[in-house]
Amino acid sequence: MIKIYNTLTREKEVFKPIEEQKVRMYVCGPTVYNYIHIGNARSTIAFDTIRRYFEYRGYHVDYVSNFTDVDDKIIRAAKELGITAPEVADRFIHAFEEDTAALNVKPATLHPRVMDHIQEIIAFIKVLIEKGYAYEAEGDVYYRTRKFADYGALSDQSIDELEIGASQRTGEEQAIKEDPLDFALWKSAKPDEISWTSPWGDGRPGWHIECSVMATQHLGETIDIHGGGQDLEFPHHENEIAQSEAKTGQKFANYWMHNGYVTIGENDEKMSKSLGNFVTVHDLIKEVDPQVLRFFMATTQYRRPIRYSETTLKEAATNLQRLRITLENAEFRKQSAEAQLADDADRLAELAELETRFIAEMDDDFNAANGITIAYELAKWLNTYSEGAASEAVLTAAITKLTDWLAIFGIYFAPEELLDDEVEQLIVERDQARAQRNFQRSDEIRDLLKEQGIVLEDTPQGTRWRREK
Repeated sequence: MIKIYNTLTREKEVFKPIEEQKVRMYVCGPTVYNYIHIGNARSTIAFDTIRRYFEYRGYHVDYVSNFTDVDDKIIRAAKELGITAPEVADRFIHAFEEDTAALNVKPATLHPRVMDHIQEIIAFIKVLIEKGYAYEAEGDVYYRTRKFADYGALSDQSIDELEIGASQRTGEEQAIKEDPLDFALWKSAKPDEISWTSPWGDGRPGWHIECSVMATQHLGETIDIHGGGQDLEFPHHENEIAQSEAKTGQKFANYWMHNGYVTIGENDEKMSKSLGNFVTVHDLIKEVDPQVLRFFMATTQYRRPIRYSETTLKEAATNLQRLRITLENAEFRKQSAEAQLADDADRLAELAELETRFIAEMDDDFNAANGITIAYELAKWLNTYSEGAASEAVLTAAITKLTDWLAIFGIYFAPEELLDDEVEQLIVERDQARAQRNFQRSDEIRDLLKEQGIVLEDTPQGTRWRREK
């Protein structure tokens, strides 16, 4: 029974999907004007891990995560780079796909883009105007915040508290609004900016409206889960709720999930581009194994902050290497283990008990930190029983279980490619084994090399090898 901490209610709730064994999940994606930093990657990895765990538990997940490809930051980047806004977006969407693939993030079921939904956005805004929730002012369109009775519920703020903050704002935009709290749904075009024709004149969408439109269009008027970074709780997600529920008359999302920040430095500052204290994934994975970064991010409970440092990365690398060695040793020892042993039932019961505990921890709001602790226990179990106290069948079951658990955290151990001199040494060992009529070891080496894509050819002149293309 999976429990989720719902930001809206500020308590853990039993997850009850709209459709049995199916999850409709929308996660706010990046604004594509630069490479993502590891603070951005935290959200991507956290919700990918959550998605993977749902799938491990037998759910089908429709996972939608957008690209914001229309934004002030993109327009500024286009001017600085001397290219168009769509070209900026295309460049950094491609970079995002490359960087997240290196982190073993599964592509979303759908990655919608704002530019592909302009007409749907205009139609959505027209409904809000017709219902009296929005109004046009000098080519802009604003949402009447006070008209939505539950505004502020997600971020646990009252209208009075919000009004105090809004009253401090000044400028031309504030002057044309009916109320300082109102937010933009449509912005009139400025010279030399990308724009589209609308009933209110040429312009482009505001930031918040895009996610309401794409979430409801691709997942339905009510979705199971809406996720994103903690910094999106207000105003972005608050505004999404107001827009969506005003338009549809339905509850927008049943569960709201927000991941914690990545902090850096002695004062644990939030990592962000605005503070200039960020490290991009694009640069970091040139120096650090992407699997290490993924493991570091995925094995902290998603709501907790992560403190980034070289020390914490090194700790993750050490733990990851231990898990790799455990699986490699278990695979090797499995080959000489007896097929069955009398106490197999006892060993399998121990494995089942570990799995029960793993599921209990992960069911509790996806507590990855506790889940990986159970995985470490399984690794310790494997190290103990790989020494001849478990059969091939039991070792296979344990290896499969640990491999499946690590896959939830986005970790896969591919065989390391052998260097040429290592291949030559193995061939010498194989020749010696054959001379000693140790055909089991000879076959093991042949199979190992075959897994590495290396083909052996026994000729009168000796053993030759080649890599398969």
